[in-house]
Amino acid sequence: MTAVKETIDISRSPAEVFAYVTDPTHLPQWQESAVAVRKIDDTPIAVGSKVAVTRRLGRREFTSTMQVIELDPPKRWHVHGIDGPVRGDVQGTIEPLGGGERSRLTLAVDFEGHGLGKALVPLMVRPHVRKEMPRDERTLKGILESDAAR
Repeated sequence: MTAVKETIDISRSPAEVFAYVTDPTHLPQWQESAVAVRKIDDTPIAVGSKVAVTRRLGRREFTSTMQVIELDPPKRWHVHGIDGPVRGDVQGTIEPLGGGERSRLTLAVDFEGHGLGKALVPLMVRPHVRKEMPRDERTLKGILESDAAR
């Protein structure tokens, strides 16, 4: 299977977009399935950092641990699920536009199923994410481009 991939242009600098999207505490603000996020420790986000993300899929909530495996500000990051039946793999890239005043954000999400997750990924998870990701990126754009975010 291939990753679900979406791209959107945002009228904010790459540094501003990177700072917002790599702060896991913001996930519930712009990702509709994200219910809660808890950092595993109190250190700043860095390679090796872990966060527990609770997501709602249908009427059920699932919590999984995501670990940062790449962090290259303000260009790219990569986080990977390390537990649970469905383990997400998220790669983000940011390209500067307009002399660095705007950004092109690309998110690629893939999944690895374990146990029951092997059936859930193709039947429920991937179709849900294909529908949700474009809405999430539009929500993110709205937040970052609003006056309140400046």
